[in-house]
Amino acid sequence: MEKKTNTYFEELKESVNNFSTAPAFDDMKRRTLADKGINGPTAAHVIEEIHTPLNYAYITFTTGTTAWQNIVGITPNEREYRKNVGKNALKMAGVKEGHKVMFCYPPLLNAITRKALEEMGVTWTFLTKSSRDSFLMDLYYKEPTVIFGESSFLKIALKDAVNLDVADDLPKVDIVNCIGTPLDLEAVDTIKDILGARVNDIYGTQEFGWIVMNGNPVREDIDFVRSDVGHDFKESVVGGLPTGDSFPVVDSGHALDKNGKVITYMRARTQPDYEIYVRETTLSAKQTIERACRSILRIKSKVAKVPDDVVLSSDKTVLELKPSIVPKDYEENNEPIIIEGPVKTKMFDLLVQAQLDYQTLSVKDPCWVKER
Repeated sequence: MEKKTNTYFEELKESVNNFSTAPAFDDMKRRTLADKGINGPTAAHVIEEIHTPLNYAYITFTTGTTAWQNIVGITPNEREYRKNVGKNALKMAGVKEGHKVMFCYPPLLNAITRKALEEMGVTWTFLTKSSRDSFLMDLYYKEPTVIFGESSFLKIALKDAVNLDVADDLPKVDIVNCIGTPLDLEAVDTIKDILGARVNDIYGTQEFGWIVMNGNPVREDIDFVRSDVGHDFKESVVGGLPTGDSFPVVDSGHALDKNGKVITYMRARTQPDYEIYVRETTLSAKQTIERACRSILRIKSKVAKVPDDVVLSSDKTVLELKPSIVPKDYEENNEPIIIEGPVKTKMFDLLVQAQLDYQTLSVKDPCWVKER
């Protein structure tokens, strides 16, 4: 029997197809690897299409050099600051307009951002394939003036060129930025001898972007606080958030810059981790700071706690760091570690503002109806 058509549903069909503001699947905006500027090959990933929340500017992930790769979210609020830090770091590295950059690992670009490179007038490319052979081939044919890569990878690839008796045929390079893992000091001489390049040692994370170059901070919201790792070691804290990495901070200088005091090639993981306590906040509602601490901070793999006596409506953010495992004599022998804003808590404050902005928006998908 032929189904009788209901006029209401015919009109509803026309309305949904022609006038509804909710998108169909084919209408949804797509953010590709090419849009982020990281459309290069890696041997460690698959390309998977996912739904990404609108409150994320984009998604990246940790490199997994010493642990499982973790997803990292970047909020729209921090994007401009991240870009500006990237531009400052590029300038400190000697990168300038007209340089041709080659990234050995495409996600490294996420730490700088595409916008930083574009605004500086820099073009970039990637290895044809994720291998040492491809590095030598692309170096020869693409002739980059700047290279970003992991120092041990570069050292071994260039030694391959020596063993194959083709090192003299490689083009010279202006700058090689070693990034992603602690600097292999032996790589420095190899790179200088074969490529004639200036070598930079860059420490950063996907959560925060660039942090230190050649022992010098590249941003203003950095602190180095007490660490139990060893003599002269300090833990790096970015925007009020501990990184979990400790380094010697000494006057003797970095191998690549005697004025650089942070010896990033001697990194040690901090144990035990610091916990973050919010002592003062510029927000007037405790519920908002609690929401930020239990949700948005986790996109940086951080969790902060809000004590009952937190000071609301303060003129600045004040954070206290405490070891997650507190020694018995901790309070007696150590002054509290206090990070005060607005400069030193920049990253934390941007994430809190992202939470505040999100609360002012209605739920984006009308399939969700939440009673408040």
